Amino acid sequence: MNAPLPRVSEGLVLPQPYLLFLGDTTEASFAKTAFGLAHWAPEQCVGEMALPGAKVSTGLAKITPAQARDAGAQSLVVGVANQGGVLGEGWIEALVEALDAGLHLISGLHVRLSSVPALVEAAKRNNRRLIDIRTPPSSLPVGTGRKRSGKRLLTVGTDCALGKKYTALALHRAFLARGLDADFRATGQTGIMIAGGGIPMDAVVSDFEAGAAEVLSPDAPPQHWDVIEGQGSIFNPSYAAVSLGLLHGSQPDVFVVCHDPTRKTILGLDGFDLPTIEEVVEMSIRLGSRTNPAIRCGGVSLNTSSLTAGEAHALLADEAARLGMPVADPVRGGAAFEALADACLA
Repeated sequence: MNAPLPRVSEGLVLPQPYLLFLGDTTEASFAKTAFGLAHWAPEQCVGEMALPGAKVSTGLAKITPAQARDAGAQSLVVGVANQGGVLGEGWIEALVEALDAGLHLISGLHVRLSSVPALVEAAKRNNRRLIDIRTPPSSLPVGTGRKRSGKRLLTVGTDCALGKKYTALALHRAFLARGLDADFRATGQTGIMIAGGGIPMDAVVSDFEAGAAEVLSPDAPPQHWDVIEGQGSIFNPSYAAVSLGLLHGSQPDVFVVCHDPTRKTILGLDGFDLPTIEEVVEMSIRLGSRTNPAIRCGGVSLNTSSLTAGEAHALLADEAARLGMPVADPVRGGAAFEALADACLA
C-alpha cells in the first residue's frame, strides 16, 4: 500500500547514479546527506568528491567529476546539510567543474542553486539541470488535528543529526520483513532522495507544518503503518518549530527517541546542554497527546557509531535496564533492535 503523496515537484525524476560532494566539511554530522545516501542507496553512488580541508569521508572512491561521468554518474549531489543550509562560497568552482563535466547538480540546501549566477551560466552552457530538493508542494493546508485512520510511528530526537532518518528507515524495513503493510515517509532532503518522494518539512512555512504532516501521512487502512522520519528536536532552540509541527500533524501512535550518548551539547549551540532521554519522552507525550491522547514511547535508538562493539553492547543493555524499555542501535541491528521493533508494534 502506497498512499498518494505530493512529490517534491510534479513529475520529478532524479538523474542517477550520484557523485557525492562533501565540500570542505570537517564535522561528520553536517555531511549526513552524503552518509545517508552511501548507507541506504549505495548502488546509486559511484564515488565522492571533497575539497582541501575536508575531514570527513563516506568511504567511497575519491574521484573527479570527469571520472564520475565516465563511471556512469548523472548528477553531483551536494551531500552537506550545514547550519542554515548555505552554499559555501568556496564550493562554486568545484560545482561549475561538475556541470562542465556533464553532471546535473542536486541540492537539499535552503539556498537555491538557481540563485548563484555562475551555476546558472554553467548549467545553461552545458544543458544541465539545477535541482533543488527543498521545495515543498504548493497549496498545503493548515493542520486540522482530525484523527486519521491507520497507524503511525514518528522518530524524535534529543537533537539534530543523530539518527532519526536511519532509525525510521530501519524500522520500516523491519516492519516489511514482518509482512506488514508499511510506508516510509520522508521529511528531509536525504530521505526524499532515498525514497523518491516526501515533503521537506523544514522548508514549509510554519503555519502549514502540521498540515503538511497530515498530508504526508494520510488516512490509511487500520493495519497500515506510516513510519515517519523525524526532524530536529523540540528541545533545539533553532529547530523546535518544525519538530513540534511534525509531532502534532503526524499524531503518532508510537514514537522512538533517538540519541547520541557521546554528545553533551546541542549541535552548533554549545551553550545548551542536550536534554535527557527521559525529558524527551515526557515532553513528546505531553505535547503529542494534544492530537493523539494514546501516544506512547516504543523505545530508544542510540547512535553508537563512535563506540566499539563491546562498548555499544554494554551501553545498550545498561540503558534498557535503566529506562525499562527496549534500547537498540538500528545500524548494529541484532536482538536488541528486533526487540525495539516488536515493542513498537505491541
